[in-house]
Amino acid sequence: MAARRPPNDATGNLSALVAMPAGVVIPLRSFTHGKARLAAVLDDNERLALARTMADGVIAAAAPRPTVIVSSASEVVAWATARGVATIDDPGTLDGAADAGREWVRGQGLQRVVVAHADLPFATTFDDVAGDGAAHIAVIVPDHRGDGTPVLAVPVDVPFRFAYGPKSATRHIEEARRCSLDVRIAHIAGLQFDVDVPADLERLPGHQREPTP
Repeated sequence: MAARRPPNDATGNLSALVAMPAGVVIPLRSFTHGKARLAAVLDDNERLALARTMADGVIAAAAPRPTVIVSSASEVVAWATARGVATIDDPGTLDGAADAGREWVRGQGLQRVVVAHADLPFATTFDDVAGDGAAHIAVIVPDHRGDGTPVLAVPVDVPFRFAYGPKSATRHIEEARRCSLDVRIAHIAGLQFDVDVPADLERLPGHQREPTP
């Protein structure tokens, strides 16, 4: 699957790629139709602005590693293009997006893929999960509820089957063991917290509710 733009920094020299053996994949279905579970407390424009702000933070955290956005939404593609980030088409499911992103990372000659959600408001770096190269290690970051998998890193040469959705952290741990990978469960505050439901907004500056008199 061809990228629409060259990846950020992936066209650099070989020594840069050796120093950064991981690529980052960010599935991002849509800005305009995303975060529907926040509709009770945020209107359409507020949800769109929040999604863009969080996604901006995630791509900043991914830099300078080669990064690709997996999306077929025109507004997401335009946003990524304006920031010099590569995009590939969304195959229609989160598991498929992670697979497509892994193939893109493999095509860049990189050894490890980091799959990260776009709704991580406190992400500042992926250094703690991206440094294992081709080692047979899976790094799994469970979300703050111990349920989902906002960040996952595996070597690209292992037939790891992505299994997103409720309880995905448990399934990804089991899949890593099926693939004979050593499992490192990483409780990293900046990567664990994703925004899915109204209660999550309480942690974000400017979104706290006023106390009831």
